[in-house]
Amino acid sequence: MRSRSYFSILLAGLLFSFSSLNAQNLDSRIFRSINDRHTKFSDNFFSFQSNSVKPVYIGAPLGFLVTGIIQKDRKAEDTGFLLLTAAVLNYGITYGMKSAVNRKRPYKTLTDVHTVGSTERSASFPSGHTSSAFTVATMVSLQYPKWYVIVPSFAWAGMVGYSRMAMGMHYPSDVLMGAAIGAGSAFLIYKLRKPIVNAKDKVFR
Repeated sequence: MRSRSYFSILLAGLLFSFSSLNAQNLDSRIFRSINDRHTKFSDNFFSFQSNSVKPVYIGAPLGFLVTGIIQKDRKAEDTGFLLLTAAVLNYGITYGMKSAVNRKRPYKTLTDVHTVGSTERSASFPSGHTSSAFTVATMVSLQYPKWYVIVPSFAWAGMVGYSRMAMGMHYPSDVLMGAAIGAGSAFLIYKLRKPIVNAKDKVFR
């Protein structure tokens, strides 16, 4: 019985290692197919997309809040506060996972990786730029569910994710997990919007 259990555990371990290795190989192949294609124009374009995240991540919540307060637009004010709350949640999850997984970035583990801009100090998994972009895109789309809001919001977020691979900063799995965390953080806060907004009103009104 013990020998059977031992071999079952060993087999499970081998299968897990094999599947993990295959997944890593696929991750690397997709990364290469994206990262190997670059021009001076694409480098500048993707650098602009990537650099837009921090201003938008900080500016969007503040912009909605200030606009809502000045123009007495309750929906804009609530959107700003929900964005701020989702941003805090997303940041905590993203950087908590970075610390726990501690995956090295592709330019540190692969050879001949094309990089654009300065390298990053934080771990690779998940992509913080992507999670931040999808947090903003998802929350704004949920609050203002119009095609002319949804399409450009997610087009921008998707381009940010793609840029992180094109610039040599992340594997595809980093980007996919970042998108899931960002969208999930925004969706969770949106579902809890009533108690969150009520708590905000009790404190600030």
